[in-house]
Amino acid sequence: MKSRRRRGDKQAAASCQPDAHPPAPHSPASLLPSGTARRSSQKKHSICMVSDFFYPNMGGVESHIYQLSQCLLERGHKVVIATHAYGDRRGVRYLTNGLKVYYLPLQVMYNQSTATSCFHSLPLLRCVFVREHITVVHAHSSFSAMAHDALFHAKTMGLNTVFTDHSLFGFADLSSVLTNKLLTVTLCDTNHIVCVSYTSKENTVLRAALNPDIVSVIPNAVDPTDFTPDPGSRDDSKITIVVVSRLVYRKGIDLLGGIIPELCAKHPDLCFLIGGEGPKRIVLEEVREKYQLHDRVRLLGALDHKDVRDVLVQGHIFLNTSLTEAFCMAIVEGACCGLQVVSTRVGGIPEVLPDELVTLCEPTVSSLCAGLESVISRQRSGSVPPPAAIHRQVQNLYTWRNIAERTEKVYDQACQQPVLTLPARLQRLRSHCGAVAGSIFSFMAVINFLFLLFLQWLHPVHLMDAAIDASGPDSCWRKSFKKGKSKDPHPD
Repeated sequence: MKSRRRRGDKQAAASCQPDAHPPAPHSPASLLPSGTARRSSQKKHSICMVSDFFYPNMGGVESHIYQLSQCLLERGHKVVIATHAYGDRRGVRYLTNGLKVYYLPLQVMYNQSTATSCFHSLPLLRCVFVREHITVVHAHSSFSAMAHDALFHAKTMGLNTVFTDHSLFGFADLSSVLTNKLLTVTLCDTNHIVCVSYTSKENTVLRAALNPDIVSVIPNAVDPTDFTPDPGSRDDSKITIVVVSRLVYRKGIDLLGGIIPELCAKHPDLCFLIGGEGPKRIVLEEVREKYQLHDRVRLLGALDHKDVRDVLVQGHIFLNTSLTEAFCMAIVEGACCGLQVVSTRVGGIPEVLPDELVTLCEPTVSSLCAGLESVISRQRSGSVPPPAAIHRQVQNLYTWRNIAERTEKVYDQACQQPVLTLPARLQRLRSHCGAVAGSIFSFMAVINFLFLLFLQWLHPVHLMDAAIDASGPDSCWRKSFKKGKSKDPHPD
């Protein structure tokens, strides 16, 4: 693999060291339960993942949080997840291996993102952070208002913070300008930032005016056991192109609408299998109706994650037409199932797969058609490697255990850094975010700190019960399991 696909970031290699000095009497760390401020010097971390996006909602961020959490549990860390309530799913739920999820009663505003005032979530998140003895708050996604709130409150409470950015943003339109300013405020005093590709790192560093030394690149991953090839599931009497994507403008569905009639006219044995749902579905339905392609273009609608592999193995070629991507997991899943991959050359996609496993094209109909015809020609001539060989090559490229190991090093480095005191934080906000935004958010930081003092007076830390650990080194579930295993299952 070429040098552009580097494996890690040197800045994430430092190990966690003990704090040189105890917290000052009036520092944020003094508002935490005894032992929490000291626990950052230990090898095992107590981590709270925070995002608006988690199960039962489905998507790349949700899958990333769940899989990373499971691997961190496997490595002996304590992990809890905080997200907003989904319908009747509220309160505390337990997932595989004792992964505890807090579904907090926060109001959803738009597209599964909560409304935010920077203060209404503080009592709830403080309760989670204190009762679970959290040492690292790891927030996910620039689109998540709850993630921004959690970072803001965690810094007020003196906790170490990490943020993972999963998306690319522009700089020109109004929504990007506002989001980038919020990101600048959020990340200016965050201990460490993680991006999923080097293109994403460049984008985030520019948007938030960050020091590149505190930004690491850790890609997404795929569980190869969930995406195994099955050549017997596809019909070799025809060539099937599979598309699995949300049907939205950003995913290039308009390009797909131009590709389908052009290639179907040239290749009578070509079929399209399209999974996903979204507002651009109407474009594909109109194309299918206009060119009478009902028997050659199948629209499967929304797919559960467990059904994606069964759709992928029915095809020969996987097509991705995205207009922007930080890191496209869909092409890794397609390649892992043994398909030939054709994709647009945008964002971080050129970093994802080696050149022999992907055909990259410009985001135009003509370029994508040329790339597809080249792969179709190779498929017909039998000059493509077998699906099993492709799977073997891909299965070790991106694994969740490797991602967890690298993320663990980021936590170690974050714990090594001091948490800013309130005066230092106010100075950082004013110097980094501009005169107007810096002053506004400095005022909000002061109000947030005073609100935290009020909550400390109203409900002191020493009166709050510690939560029972379902994961981590002190897990009661693990201890009870060991006790059960130690008993003789067949007594005399």
